[in-house]
Amino acid sequence: MKAKNNYTKAFVILTTLFFMWGLITVLVDSLIPRLKDIFELSYFQAGLVQFAFFIAYGLFSIPSGFILSKIGYKKGILLGLTIMGIGCLLFYPAASTRTFSLFMLGYFTLAGGMTVLQVAANPYVTVLGSEETASSRLNLSQAFNSLGTAIAPIIGAIFLLSDSIKSSAQIESLSESARDIYYASEAAAVQSPFLVLAGILLLIAIVVSFIKLPNILSENTKERNNSGYRQALSHKVLRYGAVGIFLYVGAEVAIGSYLVNYFLSMDLPEAIKNSGFMSSISEFVLRKDLSLVDNKGIVAAFVFFYWSGAMVGRFVGAYLTKIIKPAKVLVIFAALAITMLVISMLTTGFVSMISILCVGLFNSIMFPTIFTLSLKGLGEFRPQASGVLCTAIVGGAFIPPLYGFLTDYFSFKPALLLMVLCYAYIAFFAKKNDSLVRNSKNI
Repeated sequence: MKAKNNYTKAFVILTTLFFMWGLITVLVDSLIPRLKDIFELSYFQAGLVQFAFFIAYGLFSIPSGFILSKIGYKKGILLGLTIMGIGCLLFYPAASTRTFSLFMLGYFTLAGGMTVLQVAANPYVTVLGSEETASSRLNLSQAFNSLGTAIAPIIGAIFLLSDSIKSSAQIESLSESARDIYYASEAAAVQSPFLVLAGILLLIAIVVSFIKLPNILSENTKERNNSGYRQALSHKVLRYGAVGIFLYVGAEVAIGSYLVNYFLSMDLPEAIKNSGFMSSISEFVLRKDLSLVDNKGIVAAFVFFYWSGAMVGRFVGAYLTKIIKPAKVLVIFAALAITMLVISMLTTGFVSMISILCVGLFNSIMFPTIFTLSLKGLGEFRPQASGVLCTAIVGGAFIPPLYGFLTDYFSFKPALLLMVLCYAYIAFFAKKNDSLVRNSKNI
């Protein structure tokens, strides 16, 4: 009973961390349209913001696994929270000086801390109970991650995207005093949310430091952390699953990052203003009259539904993966995501908008389900496997810029074919999972 209570407490703490990194990750998405306007970037250049963020997963996931094996999960969590706090604080000078490289450094630092947390938390949740319910348990934790991602677009729409960004020519036409006022208000819009986040991360770190977390690593596992990556990668299911994580994260992040610009490309702000029902939704989310809100803010209010769909889907998925084979649920959700993308590509207006927002609902169970399916049969090699899978999150660094590049040359809708291919592979992985597990040691 005591162990069960320890597991419950640990699960609650980890779920709080899932919530925070979901909130912060999507708040990064909200900054992309703003930075695009401030620095007058192309879609490809705007996608490099996500490159700076997600490349940290590729660089630090495996080293994080090594660090965790040395200092333990609790100290690792505290280290991750500290690094994330530093990353949030870097947005203060970046916004004050309007320096793009400082923004990139802030993103990179923030993601470095989140990498440590990801490597620790995902496998930790899977072992806080039986292996049979691991997918369900991770889906439940990821549901609270999605709660953070659902709240973040509202914060972004209100604080980051509701005001109008002036072009360099417009700024040059201002008087010196007006220019100083404009720069100060622009900086404050970015600084305030990230200063609050830094304070919250500090508070969570203080709470974690006073709570005892159960030790889930055996001495045998710790010894293998230094030499087990080759053995872990000998499992075919892990290699295929890592590709699935790479493509899933890349697709989810690419869609979320460009939704605002995608909606603007279809002239949806005017359509929303002229629709009583849709304008009332936007005003309800923003709590402002739309006449006072920039077009980016009007459509950004609807990004909430992309991420909240993932939240709803994960709560539902936690139940579905208990009563239906997780691999089968994954096949169905991947097929439905492809269907929604095709509808969005072939339509315009609200139908196109609603269909692509529905992709968020079907994204919901993908990360936790791919993650747990990829760990099947790995036993003591789970820490190394987690490092490999978290490294694959680097897909978020490469797919968004590639999507931006295709958009620059072919426009948004044809570029969505890249997303279709990503989800097609995920369906393939899910369908072949049982045979991959059986042949998992075939090199």
